[in-house]
Amino acid sequence: MRVEPLDKSFGAKLYDLSLPDLNPEEVREIYDLWLQYALLIFPEQNLTNTQQIKFAKNFGALEFDLSPISNVRNDGSIRDATDDDIVKSLRGNMEWHHDSTYMPIQAKGAVFTAHKVPSKGGETGWVDMRAAYNGLSESMKVKIEDLSAYHSYEWSQKERFGHKDPKVSEFNSYGFDIDPKPLRPIVKTHSETGQKCLTIGRHINKIPGMKDQEAQNLARELEEYACSNEDWVFHHSWKVGDAVIWDNRCLMHQATMWDLSEGRIMYHSRIEGDPIAEAASNYL
Repeated sequence: MRVEPLDKSFGAKLYDLSLPDLNPEEVREIYDLWLQYALLIFPEQNLTNTQQIKFAKNFGALEFDLSPISNVRNDGSIRDATDDDIVKSLRGNMEWHHDSTYMPIQAKGAVFTAHKVPSKGGETGWVDMRAAYNGLSESMKVKIEDLSAYHSYEWSQKERFGHKDPKVSEFNSYGFDIDPKPLRPIVKTHSETGQKCLTIGRHINKIPGMKDQEAQNLARELEEYACSNEDWVFHHSWKVGDAVIWDNRCLMHQATMWDLSEGRIMYHSRIEGDPIAEAASNYL
């Protein structure tokens, strides 16, 4: 196994291994590298869906086994770029976020694979929220240390992107109806590494003690700050067959725009968070 760190504060590419054929020692080594680098990229592994699920389970139980992230219908046709609810969800994914902060239990991580990629664009980006926290001014650290925020997918996706009634929509509306909305500390301590990091992103819409617009402005300020340092941000240009795994506890991510008349087919396996460490404070 050859490890090639990215020229960033996080991330590495791994070569000279076959993900479907890992032995227990290799699994342990990859897990430790994952905690260290937060993002691991495995070029051109060409995993089947079954192999992807098996690999993802090395990192914990799954929130869900496999979900297509795609603008291509089952019959191969391309979805309407303007009024299709699935495409609206893809547009939402182009904003920075952590997965499942809008659920009672935040996801631990995710495995993502590329099956069809556009000719240009469609990268996936990540930002290191450990480095972002460490780089904050002391005054900002003091300001946010005890703040928590409500995360709402109903607000960030359904309301802002105008989804159709679930009875007629192809989008499964996963997470829309969570009530109460999960309340999470803005400053998180990683349960396995002990590192402090920021938990922010597009799903934040309220902070107790603040007006809604003030809360959203603070979340946006922190996001823009985190993304302003190129050493903390990496975008991966996909090739068919690439696989990645990232630590959702300390990285935000986004998709980037591509020509939506072209197909992009990705598969996502979401790793379930620890029921205590990743629980929203109002669900403990």
